[in-house]
Amino acid sequence: MLSACHPDQDLPRKPIKPDIMTSPASLPSPRVIGLAGWSGAGKTTLLTRLIPHLVAHGSRVSTLKHAHHAFDVDVPGKDSHSHRLAGATEVLVSSGRRWALMHELRAEPEARLADLLGKLAPVDLVVVEGFKREPHRKIEVHRAANGKPPMHPGNASIVAVASDAAFPAAGRPVVHLDDIEAIAAMVLAFAEPLADVLSRLTAQAQAQADIHGATDR
Repeated sequence: MLSACHPDQDLPRKPIKPDIMTSPASLPSPRVIGLAGWSGAGKTTLLTRLIPHLVAHGSRVSTLKHAHHAFDVDVPGKDSHSHRLAGATEVLVSSGRRWALMHELRAEPEARLADLLGKLAPVDLVVVEGFKREPHRKIEVHRAANGKPPMHPGNASIVAVASDAAFPAAGRPVVHLDDIEAIAAMVLAFAEPLADVLSRLTAQAQAQADIHGATDR
């Protein structure tokens, strides 16, 4: 059985085989893993293939995605959109199938990853797309045709790579972008407990605050 590797441990250099995939039932809940890559690398495409595989193997999966500041999930002309334009801080829309809560930041700063993770309902696995500068563990999604350099060299938070290019000197597992079973195995192997992620995010935020405080003196 695979266990999650710690950043200060040597990472395996061979791809993880799907026949030794960690059982979702054996993983403490919840756990967190990130997908990082340049725009156009195929992160969302990979997720749409990866999520059904994980769900079929018994995992309850949620996703958290960083978006452009101008994104909107609402539709102009709908009542909920009118409520927001009128000045509502939050609008909660509910039906027999789903509910959605929209929070307007207005003059508030952008929410931190730690705060956003705390808003999710308990599940087995949370996959974070984006937030590449945060210190949680990530799998890099790299596509050669995208023409961008790999992110993993010198980045200890990237614990594995899914790519259509070979990286023999990566120093961490590398599997093909189309090998969904192997990628799922890596996700389950390297996902870490939410408490550990929150602790690291808090430490990073405190360090940044100390730096800003020192420069303001």
